[in-house]
Amino acid sequence: MTTRRRELPDAPLPSPFPEGWYLIAPRRVIEQAGLFHREWMGEKIIAWIDRSDRMCLAEAFCPHLGASLCPDVGGRIVDGRLVCPFHGFEYDTTGQCVNTPYGDPPPTARLRVFETRELMGLVFAWWGLDGREPQWPMPEPQEYPEGWQSTEFRSLRFIGHPQETTENSVDFSHLNYVHGFGDVTRAAPLVVEGHRLESRFDFHTTKKVVGLFPVTYDISATTLVYGLGISQVDIREHSVGMDMRLWVFATPVDGTLIDLSILSQVREIRRPKRLFTGLGFLPSKMRAPIINKFVASQQIRDIKKDVVIWGHKKYRSQPRLFRLDGDIMPYRRYCRQFYPAPEASGAPAPSRTDGAER
Repeated sequence: MTTRRRELPDAPLPSPFPEGWYLIAPRRVIEQAGLFHREWMGEKIIAWIDRSDRMCLAEAFCPHLGASLCPDVGGRIVDGRLVCPFHGFEYDTTGQCVNTPYGDPPPTARLRVFETRELMGLVFAWWGLDGREPQWPMPEPQEYPEGWQSTEFRSLRFIGHPQETTENSVDFSHLNYVHGFGDVTRAAPLVVEGHRLESRFDFHTTKKVVGLFPVTYDISATTLVYGLGISQVDIREHSVGMDMRLWVFATPVDGTLIDLSILSQVREIRRPKRLFTGLGFLPSKMRAPIINKFVASQQIRDIKKDVVIWGHKKYRSQPRLFRLDGDIMPYRRYCRQFYPAPEASGAPAPSRTDGAER
């Protein structure tokens, strides 16, 4: 008599909106809009900056009688205050109603506001489980560390989930098969410290310079994940002697679509080890900006290869893993903290097996 292993059914991801810090927009975009609006984490939101440089990010509906406060239906900013198009209630950047055309404002008329932080000229907001306060701080790097050039910012919108996109930080076998990275090896054990995950790996990759000359790069990468909305990738290219930094921001839009944004920097290359690929024939101040544009474009091309897969895949909570998938399940255990507890959400408790083939 043979005993068949019991197959457990796949469960969906617990929520399209895991807890964490998520990108809103570049600050300059909010400033230029006057009254900025978008869909974010399944919510219609608005943002504005008053004359004292204070920002407010809020739900885009008036607490009085529910009118939309978006500019396309008449919401506007007057003297730094948000004015509702329905009854003229005015709100300051704390979210409090401070004036009405009819007399004293009702003290309970207050916008639902979100806590914001800024990083590298970008505005982020906290999305908490059941509206709770931030559980960890935003990363706070120096704005432009010495020798680092200004940034390149690119975005894509597609069907996806931030847990699935961030899983790339530990899915080394896909780096080889999809992106052509060779000899991908883990440089240090995976580290998980609360909301922070650290993944280090080395690899080789061959890219064509100006679309003509194939060049092989020797790369070490350290990925720091701060929740599922923010990842920092520090890259050292050894053959040229070049340092790069990529910020990857995965932001849910409506429960189906996400915005994936890349912000890249390249450190000034003063003495490149390889003259041609390090652009050693150019003045040193020109090298990093030119390479940064190439890096940003290449990252978008690589992401587009993943987008086709993410947009059509099914999430497997019980994946049939093989030996090179060693960090997939530790990563998924790390992700559980960003969702409601199974008892609170009514979802089934996660299986204790890692789903690996024996």
